Amino acid sequence: MNSHTKVQQRELTTEALNELIIESIQDIKGKNIIKLDMRKLDDAPTDYFIICEGDSNTQVKAIADHIQKRLKREADTFASHVEGDRNALWVCIDYFTTVAHVFHKERRSFYELESLWSDAQVTEYKSL
Repeated sequence: MNSHTKVQQRELTTEALNELIIESIQDIKGKNIIKLDMRKLDDAPTDYFIICEGDSNTQVKAIADHIQKRLKREADTFASHVEGDRNALWVCIDYFTTVAHVFHKERRSFYELESLWSDAQVTEYKSL
């Protein structure tokens, strides 16, 4: 893409945000992707969690970086906070209504966020 090519920006509803995060994860071959819809839970910290995993610290960092780059480029949207990108075992990217959790495989099984929020509605996505 040359400097004269403009990427078409998407209107960023929460659904579009979630879709773009999931596509970004799939671009970098993230695995075991799920979306937790927590809107009906009284004590939920956000509306959605999107959770995935990578096989290495390098892949975890690449997924997290790619999510942020695509949202910036395609939706002019920036995370309000990013945590864990230095060691890339668990990177948490906060977009207010949606928080993306990119885990190293072993770290994901240790924390089991899906179990902690088991009352949430779960949607699973294919790993590409």
